[in-house]
Amino acid sequence: MTPRSPDHGQWINLSARALEGNLGLFRDLLGDRAQIAAVVKANAYGHGLKEIAPIASRHADWLAVHAPWEAREIRRLGVHCPILVMGYCPPEELDGLDPDVHIVVSTEEVLTWVGEHRRRAGIALPVHLKVDTGTKRQGFAVDRLEAACRLAARQGLQVVGLATHFANIEDTLEHDFARRQLSEFQRAIEVGRAALATEPPYIHAACSAATLLFRETDFTLARVGISMYGHWPSRETQLTWIRDHGRNGVKLEPVLEWRTVIGQIQEVAKGETVGYGRTWTALRPTRLAVLPVGYADGFTRSLGNRARVLVDGRRVPVVGRVCMNIIMADVTDVSGVGVGDEVVLIGRQAGAEVTAEELAELSGTINYEVLARLAPHIPRIVTDAPGSHR
Repeated sequence: MTPRSPDHGQWINLSARALEGNLGLFRDLLGDRAQIAAVVKANAYGHGLKEIAPIASRHADWLAVHAPWEAREIRRLGVHCPILVMGYCPPEELDGLDPDVHIVVSTEEVLTWVGEHRRRAGIALPVHLKVDTGTKRQGFAVDRLEAACRLAARQGLQVVGLATHFANIEDTLEHDFARRQLSEFQRAIEVGRAALATEPPYIHAACSAATLLFRETDFTLARVGISMYGHWPSRETQLTWIRDHGRNGVKLEPVLEWRTVIGQIQEVAKGETVGYGRTWTALRPTRLAVLPVGYADGFTRSLGNRARVLVDGRRVPVVGRVCMNIIMADVTDVSGVGVGDEVVLIGRQAGAEVTAEELAELSGTINYEVLARLAPHIPRIVTDAPGSHR
């Protein structure tokens, strides 16, 4: 039996060894060419910011988040590495940030707000200018980059980085658009170098997929997100790796397992229906395991009558609708199960496995969303000591 929370009916186990091993893999890929920014936004992709950030900070050069409040939370954890804030920064959110928190800026308004913060607080937060090279989401157009550099100078700010983000490097086996974006980013670097009279020390474009597949995207900093948690960004990314490198060389190990216990055994007669809407009918005398997990915890409602969970190393079906706090699993063919027995929702048990990717496919979404939607109230437990992979 794995470590579990003593006072909750469900919990998430986290492997420090797997996290360190995945980051080590990226360190080997990048060599000394680029630093690593471990992306811990969205509660560390659902893994838990307070559990993941201290471990990741020992094996990455930076931590990257979406919002300023996440940076402040990391500092409250006693983590002191540089932090990259990549998302929107309203002016009232800039207070309390230290000079080692870097701000990715996409608009003139935010540049002005960071400048006002400098004059008010006496802290000039380092700025990375985001360049829109074709994603059409955040960033300055290349022809607006020179003006942004001038505005930063008037605000008394130092532009220490240039960044961009790929629109379609994960979900395709063809990477022509990514290469066009990379070419546009090279043009932006030239514009920035001329406007600043120097090249900023931090040039970054790579996400997990780019870091895995394309060394020309390394520049000086790589933002590694989903894959540091042990997941391929997409099936296409994995297929591209296999096509170009064979099956060896990259073994990502999932960091997270999600577990619960059986809360009740329910006997159902043949012909009886189960759950809201009566969407499942027993075709034989059936034993159901009632589990204290539901869509409020991140087990999405679309998984009803579709997903499987692990009981005693067997894959058993989830039956009926997923409720807010309850799901039911058919354990008729698993002998000897009872209240309190452990059930795996994501992870391994006795050689069987349920993956985040499997749940994503059944839900019509991606592994990112399955993980990021795991509720913060679920206890997270680090199951092995940091450094144990050595």
